[in-house]
Amino acid sequence: MDSIVVSGGGPLQGKVQISGAKNTCLKLMSAALLTEEPLTLTNVPRLSDIKTLSSLLESHGCEVVLLQDGRVMALSARKITNRKADYEIVRKLRASFNVLGPLLAREGEAIVSLPGGCAIGARKVDLHMHAMEKLGAKIELEGGYVHATAPNGLTGGVIDFPFVSVGATENALTAATLAKGTTVITNAAREPDTVDLAKCLVAMGAKISGAGTSQITIEGVDRLHGATHEVIVDRIELGTFMIAPALCGGEIELLGGRLDLIGAFVEKLDAAGVDVWETSGGLSVRRRADYISAVDVTTAPFPGYPTDLQAQFMALMCTANGKSVLEETIFENRFMHAPELVRMGANIEVEGGVARVTGVDRLKGAPVMATDLRASVSLILAGLAAEGETMVNRVYHLDRGYEQIEEKLGNLGAKIERVSGK
Repeated sequence: MDSIVVSGGGPLQGKVQISGAKNTCLKLMSAALLTEEPLTLTNVPRLSDIKTLSSLLESHGCEVVLLQDGRVMALSARKITNRKADYEIVRKLRASFNVLGPLLAREGEAIVSLPGGCAIGARKVDLHMHAMEKLGAKIELEGGYVHATAPNGLTGGVIDFPFVSVGATENALTAATLAKGTTVITNAAREPDTVDLAKCLVAMGAKISGAGTSQITIEGVDRLHGATHEVIVDRIELGTFMIAPALCGGEIELLGGRLDLIGAFVEKLDAAGVDVWETSGGLSVRRRADYISAVDVTTAPFPGYPTDLQAQFMALMCTANGKSVLEETIFENRFMHAPELVRMGANIEVEGGVARVTGVDRLKGAPVMATDLRASVSLILAGLAAEGETMVNRVYHLDRGYEQIEEKLGNLGAKIERVSGK
């Protein structure tokens, strides 16, 4: 397995292009199953998760063609040849479960394996199945597969989620586009990813109102058509790169960055002593002083502080002035990076869903193990500011969500390289 070696050094300077959003792109790709006409996506990130879902879509009969060095993806599902999403593919990527809604809506049947992905919590799919049942589907679980049927088509209904779920909202949203009648989703996810999916579906002929609010209304249509859609910028990659100069000093410009995508995160950076301002090309970031102030963080659904930026912020707090409390409310088991940061000299105490971080003067390089996608990048960030060399092992997690991160950080002046495993 590959490793990434980081040597702590001086400040970072320059510009970095933020890629298209991985999580958004995956859901947009699944939406291609809703129509026999082509769907073209632009600003596609080049990541292993994108390849994994492409394989799954191809198994359903969808043609997937990459153009312009992989930045443009043309998908054509003229005919669905297979309604089963196999375990061997779905286990690798949780977002694969979002083929359930499109397959069920278009074909009246979907057989989808229970999902896998990062080991950051149970992340059950009960709400996905609840949503399909509210649209008139019959759901059975057998042999690790969800078997959903609606031989006469789906029917609009009221889907009231007991708590916010991005994946379930998006699965319900896609399924409802072809349901007969009106569907109302309450306690819906408000994430930019969900809004971008709705925008694409509208371009394909869907009738959707309320995306970006807690109540989404969908008027079902008989069919959807093809469209061309640009994938929104990745707000998690954006936030990750904003942490880098906060840790190391310097100033970088994040091309394509938008404040409206990460408002709660920017508020915490400001409280910690980091300046963020808009430029003609995106956003620029720099630390105001020689130190960072300790700031408490509680993760929450959008527009709250994103769980996918919790690990990166913990890395920043490790050398902050004072004590900070980080509370994780979205996923259990999402502090697995904490013991690895402790190996680098951090002072962190974890109890349940709360981590208490007491800032130290400096971290020291050490061999560490990546446990999931966001943990991987938090250890790289910590290594950038640490004394000596840090080797981050098992970085295959990293390749799922960060495109060419060694090259991007290297262009900013970081001392970082990938070492191939034997």
